[in-house]
Amino acid sequence: MKNARRQKPVETAKEKATIPFHGYTDDREYKIRIAVPADEKRIRELYLEMLQTIHHTTDVKGYEEGYLNRFWNDCENRIFVAEENGEAVAFLSLEVHHEQKDYIYLDDFSVTEAYRNEGIGTMLIDTAESYVRQTGIPAVLLHVEKTNRSAIHLYERSGYSIYRDDGNRYLLKKEVR
Repeated sequence: MKNARRQKPVETAKEKATIPFHGYTDDREYKIRIAVPADEKRIRELYLEMLQTIHHTTDVKGYEEGYLNRFWNDCENRIFVAEENGEAVAFLSLEVHHEQKDYIYLDDFSVTEAYRNEGIGTMLIDTAESYVRQTGIPAVLLHVEKTNRSAIHLYERSGYSIYRDDGNRYLLKKEVR
């Protein structure tokens, strides 16, 4: 992985929970921001690319129509996108769950192939965890395919550990304070 430098906050007039960052690697600059409905087409493309990579086939189905609306219409769920020169090259979605024990679930996470191992995934996780701290919810959960060794390594480096074995996937957990 190239040397990824930590993000630095950028002032913005957006809503209180907005966490825009500029992230830097050795030779690229990325902006990480909250997705808006205009990003939906690109998010759908990145999602398909992620599924094709995980399942090693082009025969995959994308999001159902209307699925992403909950991220545009809900005040807590978020999709963060990383962009370079105005083009989304990665995204991470998260869902806030208010249950017996509140938690945040990191759902879909995709970095387009040409941008992998550049530190973007770490930047997106850091951004999501900053948002988690704002919510006051202490636990972050996510699933990862057991065969996705690079993703498991990324999550372990970020402080996640196996919480439960769910067959072909692990449920990982991190306490965020």
